[in-house]
Amino acid sequence: QVHVVESGGGLVQPGGSLRLSCAASGFRLDYYAVAWFRQAPGKEREGVACITTDNNTYYADSMKGRFTISRDTAMNAVYLQMNSLTTEDTAVYYCAATLFYSGLYPLTYEYDRWGQGTQVTVSS
Repeated sequence: QVHVVESGGGLVQPGGSLRLSCAASGFRLDYYAVAWFRQAPGKEREGVACITTDNNTYYADSMKGRFTISRDTAMNAVYLQMNSLTTEDTAVYYCAATLFYSGLYPLTYEYDRWGQGTQVTVSS
């Protein structure tokens, strides 16, 4: 059975850091492009970062220099290190995987294996 599970969310103060983890079972994440998306209340889901099968990466403009996406093949996991968090980063963060994608910018409809999401709240 195929599962994608995110973890690592929580409450953090502005300026703080969190590392989100995305673990897969039933398939190998290193065969897939993996992206992180987020959805804030009342807003559309947006792409945050993506890592391809050959480890090319993409970041949305507001995340560049603050977020880092990486793979751990041995753990069958993908991580999102988030630094210098602001209240604008508050959202549910989702991990998703796809075999087929048109470009580095992650499009929600191209990803077919999704986790349930993990809440990130940035607040003082």
